[in-house]
Amino acid sequence: MQDILNLLVLTPEEREAFRAAAPGLSQRFAPGGHPLPGQPELTEEDYARTAVILGNPPAARLGEGCALRWLHTRSAGVDAYTAPGVLPHGAMLSCSTGAYGHSVSEHLFAMLLALMKHLPEYRDQQNQCQWHDLGQARTLAGAQVLVVGAGDLGGSFARLCAALGAETAGIRRNTDVPVPGIASLHPMEALDQLLPAADVVCLTLPQSPQTVRLFDRDRLLRMKKDAILLNGGRGSVLDCQALADVLAEGHLWGAGLDVTDPEPLPPEHPLWRQPRALITPHAAGGDHLPDTARAIARIALRALRCYLDGQPIPNRVL
Repeated sequence: MQDILNLLVLTPEEREAFRAAAPGLSQRFAPGGHPLPGQPELTEEDYARTAVILGNPPAARLGEGCALRWLHTRSAGVDAYTAPGVLPHGAMLSCSTGAYGHSVSEHLFAMLLALMKHLPEYRDQQNQCQWHDLGQARTLAGAQVLVVGAGDLGGSFARLCAALGAETAGIRRNTDVPVPGIASLHPMEALDQLLPAADVVCLTLPQSPQTVRLFDRDRLLRMKKDAILLNGGRGSVLDCQALADVLAEGHLWGAGLDVTDPEPLPPEHPLWRQPRALITPHAAGGDHLPDTARAIARIALRALRCYLDGQPIPNRVL
């Protein structure tokens, strides 16, 4: 049995730190599933006989019969691995929540300012060689920002908004743990009460049975007529057809989406042609900022040390 298969993108120094954390154990490094120079390609057996995998292996390579005891993903989302039968019985699952706050929050913040200042529409005009002032813009000074899912991503986004003078509130399960940048925390039961006062609503929720289609037509219509909606968590939280409909009806100032449901949207979906929708291809996180990979490495290294020491694993999902 192979002990550890490390699929993370690591610097040479980080690889040495992982080796030092697991002395005496076999550890193979294949960033993203691609072997390092001079190493052979990974095989079905490499996945099947490995006890610990750090990274995101193909879900089809796992399942009953493989030796996996613990999978730690480089992603924050673990949807691909939680379906019945994907992981062998008893295998633990943890993730890299906490690595993406910087990258995702800056992306969402950029989308927000672009929508506030009509930048997508001005780019459309530029492409048509048109010169028209689109009128009143928006500001974050004094704006009410509601973050639904006030964890690492939501807190990072809220801090950026607060720096420009916004008043911030957050929705989360545990309201007893303060979140820097969020002035007030509220339980999910307060969502419908808070929505009508929000100028900006930012969704950074994970996927769960409780969050699927949480923002349906009724909730979108509870928002201010000139509110801005952002989604950088999971596409399933938002009914994209309902969003297209309410935007077409003149409700909401605009919407910025880095995630959709389905993903990608089919070519005929009306959101593609909605001028007040700004859509990016799930590009807020990933490897788009170098410091994300470094944060993932730190989280995974800490988790590995906990696993080998018999301590609780951070960010454990299963």
